[in-house]
Amino acid sequence: MDLFRHLRYFTVVAEELHFGRAAERLGIAQPPLSQSIQRLERELGVELIDRSRRQVDLTPAGRLLLDEAHALLVGEQRMRTLMRMVRDGTLGTLRAGVPPETPAVTLQALLRRLADQIPGLDVDLQELTTGEQLRMLADARLDIGLIHHPVDAPDLRFGPTAQVRLGVVLPRASPLAVATELALADLAGHDLVLPPRPTAPGWHDHVLDVCRRHGYTPARIRHARNPEFLLGLVLAGHGVAFEPENAARREPRVVWRPLTGHPLHKTTAAAWAAQSPHPAAERFAEIAAETLDEAAPPPITVPAPDAARPWSIVYAARTAGTGESATARPARHG
Repeated sequence: MDLFRHLRYFTVVAEELHFGRAAERLGIAQPPLSQSIQRLERELGVELIDRSRRQVDLTPAGRLLLDEAHALLVGEQRMRTLMRMVRDGTLGTLRAGVPPETPAVTLQALLRRLADQIPGLDVDLQELTTGEQLRMLADARLDIGLIHHPVDAPDLRFGPTAQVRLGVVLPRASPLAVATELALADLAGHDLVLPPRPTAPGWHDHVLDVCRRHGYTPARIRHARNPEFLLGLVLAGHGVAFEPENAARREPRVVWRPLTGHPLHKTTAAAWAAQSPHPAAERFAEIAAETLDEAAPPPITVPAPDAARPWSIVYAARTAGTGESATARPARHG
């Protein structure tokens, strides 16, 4: 029995107190409407319509049911609306993974944009490496993740990609720092600081493959999961690292230099299960890609070593006995 349909029919009859007008309002014939009311009465075991007089009227049970029916029908509509929002991905909880090195301002922008565009969605954001996200996606413990490519995962779907150019991070005192850009072959003899392979196997192998093809085989691979630990190893002279430009801005004692030909880009995209995906997965992927693209830092201008430096004013010492200064003259630094 479709209880809610019968209750809707009953409420219209109770409001119109006329079967003909109620049927017209509902867009159905009068006989099916009368049959619906009779079936509802049999189901509830009471008479709802007083049929002893020519004018349609409600019995005491009918008047009581009318109040309850309104509440039930409002609840049904709310339930359907909520379920539709869940289906469309605008309500519920989305378990999402982000890389540990994601900058704070990028996380803030992502969460703010999600809150503005999908206000009913509760985003449970978790700090996870690409390897951890892939395992949790496979186990259905994560709904979506921002992962670093390349990734071989045929059971996943991927959203739009965001790319950031990588360069070399090295100590400011390094002899290599005088160059405006570096070829990978220039790093020969230096150790390389990379995240451990399990954190992003495809990315780890891709970096080493690009290095080999461009004439750089690291003397030693040193591992660093945390960005601060990575910078610490670089500062200590224990290797160079490939990072975005903004890595150099966090630590004034290191410099960032672009790579000749830009052979390395870190590509990030949202990934989610191809089977039974979360309804909000695709929208999250689009918003995340937009946020990561906007967060890409502007280029750093690296002055050439022999570039002329700005003029400054140097004042000579006061002339003895006069208390006056000699005429100011321009002087060049260096």
